[in-house]
Amino acid sequence: AATAAPLEEAEVQLFIAASLEGAFQEIIPLYEATQPNVTIVSNADSSGKLLTQVQNGFACDVFFSASASQVKTLEDEGFMIEGTRVDLLCNKIALITPTGSGTAVTGFTDLQNAKSIALADGSVPAGKYGRQILISLGILDGTKEAKDYTTEEVSAALGGVEINECSNVSKVKEAVKEGSNEIGIVYYSDAYSIKDSIDILEIADSSLTGDILYPVCRVNNPEATEAESAAADDFVAFLQTDAVKSVFENYMFIIYE
Repeated sequence: AATAAPLEEAEVQLFIAASLEGAFQEIIPLYEATQPNVTIVSNADSSGKLLTQVQNGFACDVFFSASASQVKTLEDEGFMIEGTRVDLLCNKIALITPTGSGTAVTGFTDLQNAKSIALADGSVPAGKYGRQILISLGILDGTKEAKDYTTEEVSAALGGVEINECSNVSKVKEAVKEGSNEIGIVYYSDAYSIKDSIDILEIADSSLTGDILYPVCRVNNPEATEAESAAADDFVAFLQTDAVKSVFENYMFIIYE
């Protein structure tokens, strides 16, 4: 459980998937109000890029991924502190279009009718799940892992449709919101955050994607002081409180049971 006692002065390095950024703009101030001596420094990007940064020696105390695979890699390569993984959230994949776009696309089965699609690359969990949907529907042949299909291969499978390859899911969301692309594949929580600017064409059933888990874990940070490690542990405990779960639910995440 998170402690109510004041912690020593500390700075915690938090790596979060881009789709979590909005929720954490509320969560971090909530925590810092309870622990005024602790500063949470967040780094939001695609889970794949965040993993690479940890592997390259970036200082990280807490890693919150949009996919289990990145946390599994952290565990396998000895970066994760053993026993600290918590599967905290779930999500779904949504197909979106700008409000009033008049698109001919009705769902994932007729994406070939799009004039252009914003899609995260395969190293990004949302991009991987989007490709997995196409495998499940038989549009991609399934001869390799979803993440390994290039954007060019996806385009070819859809009859040559133009695809805007994005480096994280937030950029996909913005491309559709601004009208730069007719269609985008994002998390449902992302779609909800811009609901006034877009229409949701379809929300993918989990049978098409598999379970979309968001695990959080503690990372071995050799640069962290004892106070910083204690604060990082406390912050992970805080993320599991009812108050924080309510914030996540407000951003349309599903609490993992």
